[in-house]
Amino acid sequence: MAEAQNIPVGSTTAGSIAVAAESTVATRMSAPPSFDVADFAVPHGREEEWRFTPLERLRGLHDGTATATGDGVKVAVEAPEGVVVETVGRDDARLGRAGTPVDRVAAQAYSAFEQASVVTVPKETVLTEPIRISVRGEGGTAYGHQLVELGAFAEALVVIDHTGDAVLAANVDFVLGDGAKLTVVSVQDWDDKAVHVAQHNTLIGRDASFKSVVVTFGGDVVRLHPRVTYAGPGGEAELFGLYLTDKGQHQEHRLLVDHNVPHCKSNVVYKGALQGDDAHAVWIGDVLIEARAEGTDTYEMNRNLVLTDGARVDSVPNLEIETGEIVGAGHASATGRFDDEQLFYLMARGIPERDARRLVVRGFFAELVQQIGLPDIEERLIGKIEEELEAAVG
Repeated sequence: MAEAQNIPVGSTTAGSIAVAAESTVATRMSAPPSFDVADFAVPHGREEEWRFTPLERLRGLHDGTATATGDGVKVAVEAPEGVVVETVGRDDARLGRAGTPVDRVAAQAYSAFEQASVVTVPKETVLTEPIRISVRGEGGTAYGHQLVELGAFAEALVVIDHTGDAVLAANVDFVLGDGAKLTVVSVQDWDDKAVHVAQHNTLIGRDASFKSVVVTFGGDVVRLHPRVTYAGPGGEAELFGLYLTDKGQHQEHRLLVDHNVPHCKSNVVYKGALQGDDAHAVWIGDVLIEARAEGTDTYEMNRNLVLTDGARVDSVPNLEIETGEIVGAGHASATGRFDDEQLFYLMARGIPERDARRLVVRGFFAELVQQIGLPDIEERLIGKIEEELEAAVG
């Protein structure tokens, strides 16, 4: 599995595997961030941020023709004692503080949602049980907004579980007070026809720690845009992702870590496996180190494992550095098939090829599954991986 370190390599194609890696930094969008959908032109697929996305499969989310229906999605929150759960209107001043929409779909979602779900963990509250947010598709079209806010020195784990069938555009905000610690597990386990486009905005306070684990299995088209900024020095962000892209699916993860204050850290690790004709995964990893962000320490990595012919991966790590006073910065991208040496090693010890292939892929994902920290979610995801692998190599 060939790897590119520190600077992206040129585009390559190997059989049915297409790998793209570019030196163009895409931290600058085609239009300035805005809450007003009118500030964004309708995308045509030639724009940098849309060139990989099958616009014709977004069901009108990108051009304003998608109309919200009453049976779009249902949101339910289960929270431990001490957590404040609210449903608020559009005029709530807390909404939108974590980040501004950077494309037309995110702006459309912000302009069209009617009510938002707000979960607040008061300062110095340390939760021993997770907060669970269920987003269940009911077959319609919906625009949503969610906010999770932690007060100073609070600690929490949040699970956002997407299931069912829907056409959903949403903004999800995470705001961490000084010294807070938040882990978010976002699971996209949609039905086959679902479309999900969302921008995740995280604002990390001074000396606060944020860990995100994004897991994408289902849906016809899933396009997630996690973005991280810092409100004070000493902040840390860990962004992990796992995706299994099946026949005909389009799964796209576009990340931006904006190091806009000094002495902050970030670490990004996303891994994907693909199988079946026209399975398409896209990973865009943008890291911007601004001139004032001295002492930054950052690294990002994307690895992809292609299980069958007919799949395509576009992996584009981008790193833009505006100051030389940093601790470290780098990135890597790798795409390939099974490791023949690992497969030979297992088969030489009496393990049938079918089981050996499954063990290799399961081991490929084990590092990220262990980041979740919830046994029931980990078992569910391992079961889902086994189910997908049974179809791929069984």
